[in-house]
Amino acid sequence: MTDSLTVRDNRTGAEYEIPITDGTIKAADLGQIKLNDDEPGLATYDPGFVNTASCRSAITFIDGDKGILEYRGYPIEQLAEKSNFLEVAYLIVHGDLPSKEQYDAWVHEITYHTFVHENVKGFMEGFRYDAHPMGMLMASVGALSTFYPESSKIADPDNRHIQIVRMIAKMPTLGAWAFRHAQGKPYVYPDNELSYAENFLSMLFKMSETKYAADPRIAKALDVLFILHADHEQNCSTNAVRSVGSSQVDPYSAVAAGIGALYGPLHGGANEAVLKMLRRIGTVENIPAFIEGVKNGEERLMGFGHRVYKNFDPRAKIIKKACDDVFEVTGVNPLLAVAKELEKIALEDEYFIKRKLYPNVDFYSGLIYEALEFPPEMFTVLFAIGRTPGWLAQWLELTQDKEQKIARPKQIYTGDRGLTFVPAEERWA
Repeated sequence: MTDSLTVRDNRTGAEYEIPITDGTIKAADLGQIKLNDDEPGLATYDPGFVNTASCRSAITFIDGDKGILEYRGYPIEQLAEKSNFLEVAYLIVHGDLPSKEQYDAWVHEITYHTFVHENVKGFMEGFRYDAHPMGMLMASVGALSTFYPESSKIADPDNRHIQIVRMIAKMPTLGAWAFRHAQGKPYVYPDNELSYAENFLSMLFKMSETKYAADPRIAKALDVLFILHADHEQNCSTNAVRSVGSSQVDPYSAVAAGIGALYGPLHGGANEAVLKMLRRIGTVENIPAFIEGVKNGEERLMGFGHRVYKNFDPRAKIIKKACDDVFEVTGVNPLLAVAKELEKIALEDEYFIKRKLYPNVDFYSGLIYEALEFPPEMFTVLFAIGRTPGWLAQWLELTQDKEQKIARPKQIYTGDRGLTFVPAEERWA
């Protein structure tokens, strides 16, 4: 049996043999199918890339039907339970788990690059008091390219490495400062004696105490959340990083594009929508009426279903456990009872089972963020910090992929053609 597709063009009667590789055909191979040599060949039309592979990648594997998520071949469940965020970041970026020496060097590098230039502080202080933290993060990450102009030399492996270290290190600092800015509180500098998650919590919440001591359960839960968000294949923001990165721009500018994509409510804002829904439901007693509203098209069930997963999102199960750990410290969010009952009913209801609507990562994450006293506008900043290693790994893979070209999709033109220009004095007469 030949791995190929035989296509018959019913317009001309001609047949074409198109190779199949890894379950795909090359879109360029369709270009040979044409009515005559003077016209362009056949192209595919795929808004939102719902069935188009834009790259080959060895970073993240997802099987949406079976609810599988793996980073570099390692199941997300094992990484969340047995690893930590910086080790997972090393794995995603470098492709292998680190040795003891590699891990210690990696942690040391990232720890000592958490500080940013004082001018960045001045840049962030220039934002309005009510500036959205994501807008501040996007602008400040883009601005880092001006502080490290050598970052444009993307062909140099050593140069690429130091920019990756810098960005993973500085993202919590920039995110925490955006949070403090909105509260009118002074910015807190990094503490190199703390772990990645503890340092972030210190920069967020430290006040007059000499040393900030984060509750280890909170730090662990935050670390797990970062791991769960570290990469997720070719989603909107990753596609943005790769698309902008394909112009061979510096990684700061490419990641700023990813932050811009994540800023949108259809991508990074889903957990805030879940909280709004749970508040609107209010109590467990109101759930049956809400479920009926969903079935009748009067309500929207947020935090259920995913474009990739047609089964339980594996990250949702892990976050549910993290919720219990956080609420041990903060006290139980009253919305948790509503969330658990809503999940139970939806998983037993034939209407939702038939439509494969299972809880996704956003269903419980908002409850954790709210318990930690983050305002909703900070939720996507936390997402961006966790996603940074994934964006950078995807960018790194792109820069070394010989098949990649500058992103330049085709279009189907639907406007007028061949109009004759009429001068203004005649149009206005």
